Order: sequence, then C-alpha cells, then structure tokens
Amino acid sequence: MIDMNRELYNFLCENTDLITEKWLLDREDLKGSIYSINAGEWAEKLISEQNTLTNLTVASSLLNDCSVFQKNKINWALVITESRVNTNTPIFEVLDALSKLRSTYWFYIEQFVEREGERVLRSDIMGWGITIHKALDELMVEFSKRYDDLMNNRLDAQQSLIEELNAPIIKLNSSIGVLPLIGDVDTTRVQSISDYVPYKCTELDVSNLFIDLSGVSILDTMVANHIYQLTQVLGLLGIESTITGIRPEIAQTSVQLGLDFSKIHTTSSLQLALKTMFKETTI
Repeated sequence: MIDMNRELYNFLCENTDLITEKWLLDREDLKGSIYSINAGEWAEKLISEQNTLTNLTVASSLLNDCSVFQKNKINWALVITESRVNTNTPIFEVLDALSKLRSTYWFYIEQFVEREGERVLRSDIMGWGITIHKALDELMVEFSKRYDDLMNNRLDAQQSLIEELNAPIIKLNSSIGVLPLIGDVDTTRVQSISDYVPYKCTELDVSNLFIDLSGVSILDTMVANHIYQLTQVLGLLGIESTITGIRPEIAQTSVQLGLDFSKIHTTSSLQLALKTMFKETTI
C-alpha cells in the first residue's frame, strides 16, 4: 500500500532548505524587526535555522504517529518563544511570519503533486490541507500561550525588582532592618510599600525595623496616613517599628491629621536610633 503521507513528508524534509530560502525572499524592510530583510547576517542565520525547525515540525504532522508532532510542537514552541522574547519580537510579527510560511509550504506541496501526477488522489490533497493548516494553527496557539506565560513571568520578576528598589530593606544583623525612603512618596508608591514591606520583613525575619524618612522630599496627608497604618500592621506581626528622620513639616502634617504616633518610637535621625539600639543591645 502506497503511503503518500510518508512520501510527502520525505519530500518536504528533503527540500526544507529550499522552503526556507523561498520564505526568506518574502521578507520586507521592517524597522527593528528580526524578520526584516535588513536585520543583518546574524538575524538571517538565526531565523533560517529556526525556520528549518519549523518546517520539520510541520512536516511531522503527516506521520501516522501523532505523538511525534505533539512532541516536536512543544520543543519548537520552547525554542522560538524564548528567542522571540529575547529579541523583543511582538506576537503579531511571529504570526505574520508563520502565515507567510503557510503559503511557501503549499507552493512545495503543489510541486510534489505535479511531480507525482496521478499517484496523488484528490482525497490526499484534501487531507493534507486539513493536516498542514491544523499543524500551523496549533503552532500559533502553542507559541502564543508560551509567549504570554514567559512575558508574564518576566513582568512579575521586573515588578519584584521594582518593589525591592522602591522599598529596600537593609538587614544590619539577624533581626534589625532599615527601610530608607528616598525621593517623592506619592499615594501609589506608598501603597506598594505598604503591601511589600510586611511580607518582606516576615521573609527576612526582621523583628525591628527602622523606617527612615530623612530622604523624603514631600509627604502629603494620605501618604502620612499610609505610613502610620504600616506601623500598625507591622506591630500586629510582632515587628517593632521606629520612624527616624521626621522633618518639622512632616511632623506638622501628622499632627494636623490627628495621627497618634505616641505609641511608635521616633527619633530625629537614623544614626541616633541605631546608636541607641546597639547600645541597648550591648548592655
């Protein structure tokens, strides 16, 4: 029994370099894109190698063992997704490249049909149409899912870094930490600090936290209230707070708000607070 699927598979594998060459000819001048015809030799070499992987992956959908294509699809998605994220390539450019490959692929399927003549039945062509289109659609879906997951992971990592830079807790020893706040502290930033600091103090096993406000340029009523609430939350977690470096205008704002800082340790400077703390610890 003639297995035309296998014969087409062999034909496509044998001509994968030609498929890639023809696909490369369809590139346009896209500024800043890895798919641009003017992207440079390194980009052309990279996408050529990856297009070969794409061609072989799609061709494997013609095999009787469906698990081969599924395995190849996952491997392809891992390689292409990481590469495109690293080159900051947007999803639409990848999908457009796959769409152009679809046309190129069919050009070579037509070449195969012409070569084989009557050996190829109408049912074979219809079956290939369904299989190849389905394979390319699955690649697009798998790529999109993994691209989205990878970008979200990177955004989460960047957000964590921003939070750490926004509210860096510096450990002085096993239990004492310092939170130096510098620059403008608006409502958005102080909300982020309020969410991040209790979690980070617990993670670092900080039992005494010095919140230094000497580097804060502006502190409005809403922000002052948030800082007050932060000390209350830390207190419930068993973390003793000391606010240092309170400037006169900040003190006045707190009084006008009616915030009761009498139960919270405050000192005029971080240096004085630390000197007192370590003196008590030594004694």
